[in-house]
Parts: sequence; C-alpha cells; structure tokens
Amino acid sequence: MDNDGQNTGSPLDLRHLAEQTFDNADLEAEVLGLFLKQSRNCLDRLRAAPDAATAHLLLGSARGIGATAVASAAAALEATLLRGAGGRAELAGLRDAVVAANAFIEARLGGRG
Repeated sequence: MDNDGQNTGSPLDLRHLAEQTFDNADLEAEVLGLFLKQSRNCLDRLRAAPDAATAHLLLGSARGIGATAVASAAAALEATLLRGAGGRAELAGLRDAVVAANAFIEARLGGRG
C-alpha cells in the first residue's frame, strides 16, 4: 500500500504503519481490520461504562498502527478517568478521533474493513 502523505493531515502515520507491517499490504490490511473492530468495541464499552483500562487498550492499539490522534485522545481519557473525573469531554474527543481514523482506514481498505 502507498506510503505517501505521512504527515499530510492523514489520521495515520503511514510510515509507521509500513514499518510495523514490513511494507506487506496483506498484513497491513489485516492489522487495520483488527483495529477497526477493536476500536469500535472499545468505544462501545467506554460509552457504556468509561474505564481507564479500556482507554489504555485503545491507546496501545492506536500507537501500534500510527493513529496518533486516537492515541492522544485515549491517553487524555485514561488520565482523566484515573484522576476520578467523568471524562465526558475526553470521551467525545476520542470518539471523534476514532471516527476520523476509521473512515480513513475504511477508505484505504477499499470497503474490505
């Protein structure tokens, strides 16, 4: 898959993703498909009952594929929840970041996600 546009407004750092998947298009598609499923599952869980562990899980997954905005938003939510605050604003920010990343991934996968 094409690695152009590492920092051109893309929700993913494509260079990082290529490094993590050894420039293997099939592996990239598999990893991105797994992220789509996990990110949706984590958001559902966080909406139902916000918890730092789920935010941390999503943080790690996002870092793995180079979804830096998702990782930052998940880290903010995790920190807020660990402080004992509700995290409503942080959860909204995380949702927005995940929606943007997932739309990019779905387009990149060409409907295979």
